[in-house]
Amino acid sequence: MYKRQQKLAPKNGIFLVLISLLLTACASSGAFPVETAEQPDIKQAYQLRAGETIQVSTFGEDTLTGEFNIGANGILSFPLVGNIQAAGLSPADLGVNIAAALADGYVLNPQVNVEVKNYRPVYILGEVNKPGEYPYIPDMTVLAVIAKADGFTYRAQQKIIFLKRSDQPREVRIRLGSNTRIYPGDTIRITERFF
Repeated sequence: MYKRQQKLAPKNGIFLVLISLLLTACASSGAFPVETAEQPDIKQAYQLRAGETIQVSTFGEDTLTGEFNIGANGILSFPLVGNIQAAGLSPADLGVNIAAALADGYVLNPQVNVEVKNYRPVYILGEVNKPGEYPYIPDMTVLAVIAKADGFTYRAQQKIIFLKRSDQPREVRIRLGSNTRIYPGDTIRITERFF
C-alpha cells in the first residue's frame, strides 16, 4: 500500500504543475479579458420601461399634454385612446403610436412628442462609502455615480469595475475611465483590491 501511494505522488505533482502552467498562460494571454462597455447613444437606443414617468406633448391639445406614468405592466393609460403598450419602445416610437391612436377618430392630424421625465435609477454596490440606488441623470458617468456614493472605500479596486447594463444578461469587467457612461437601470459593482 505504501509503495502504491508513493507512485501516485509524482503524478499528482505533474498535475499541479500542469494546472499552474495553464493558469499562467491564461492570465498572460488575456483569457480573462477586460471588456469595453458599449456606449450607445441613449437618445437613439433607449427603450422605455415600467415605472418611468414620461412627458407627452400633443400640439394644440392641452388636455392631451402632461406627465404620465408607465404602469407596472408596461402599459400607458392615455386620455381618449385608453391603454397603449409603452415598455420596450423608444420615446419617439411611442409618440408615433399615440399620434396614430389619436388620429383614429379623436384628433385631426395630431403631433405628439414624448420625452422621459424620470428615468429608472442606477445602482452601485460593493466598495463605495454609500452603496445603493441613485437617480439617473442624462449623460451620467460611472465616476459621477461613485461620487454620489461618497467615493471609494480605502480597500476598493479603483481601476477595474463590473458593469451590468439593464438590458444585458450578465455583467462585464471593464477598465474604469473618466468617460465610462452609465444608463438607466444599470448596476455598477466595485470590488475589493487584493493588495
